[in-house]
Amino acid sequence: MPAYVEPVFRPPSEARSLIFQITIGCSQNHCAFCGMYKMKRFRLKPVEEVFAEIDGIPARYRPHADRVFLADGDALVYPFEGLCAILDRLAATFPNLTRVGSYASPKSLTTKSVEELRTLRKKRLRILYFGLESGDDGTLAAVNKGFSADEMAREGCKAREAGMKLSVTAILGLAGRGRSLEHSRATAAWVNRVNPEYFSLLTLFHRHNDDFIRTLEQCTHRELLREVRELLTMLAPQRTILRSNHVSNFLELAGSYPKDRERLIAEVDASVARLERVPGFLDAVPEYDEEYY
Repeated sequence: MPAYVEPVFRPPSEARSLIFQITIGCSQNHCAFCGMYKMKRFRLKPVEEVFAEIDGIPARYRPHADRVFLADGDALVYPFEGLCAILDRLAATFPNLTRVGSYASPKSLTTKSVEELRTLRKKRLRILYFGLESGDDGTLAAVNKGFSADEMAREGCKAREAGMKLSVTAILGLAGRGRSLEHSRATAAWVNRVNPEYFSLLTLFHRHNDDFIRTLEQCTHRELLREVRELLTMLAPQRTILRSNHVSNFLELAGSYPKDRERLIAEVDASVARLERVPGFLDAVPEYDEEYY
């Protein structure tokens, strides 16, 4: 059975997936806002160790595994030949495997060519979860992302050219009050350019990132709703499925662009009107129980 180095993270849509941890930590572990992997030193698991974990799944369970998620933070950074071997072993072991997913940092995408990504897709690595965080270069520099919005757009377009599905996340409130609208407008422009299949919103929350939080003048609930409304208004992709169903969000949204654009904007306006009746809520900064996340 898989031997995990805790904690293990996966996207909400991979809740039913079998998880194999082929890297420990994140190779790009310097983003100021992110506390997910700060307790881990990055390393690759040897191919033989991954094989042993795959082979350790009892035969009676193998037909039930149709999806696999490769952890940790950006398993796509794994060397190409080794990743191919792991994908081949997964396909040989699980007869009903339809899809493999992985986080992909901008750094990990730079390690793979379009042709290599196409080969990985043929081996059933079909979806990459990509943390954009913001399309605004000022915000990206402040959070020490390490890549500009244009550089990340080129890497995202490369993945799409290879036929990969791309699930992109951005973080509401990441720019603080000072660049809130610049953050939302530039993020919408980035999504319009890359046209990822999925676009998800999180809200900045406390998790081993207190030093960064202290540098921000944090957005109130009202300002976060204004930020998301501006983003929804500026979004104009060819087709993107939008979600804000992460536990950090106080407003859940779900729809497809461009079909549901007006409905989603109206839902934000209705939420503002409803929350105006809750004394002090809109003008307060969100509070989070760190242990819950």
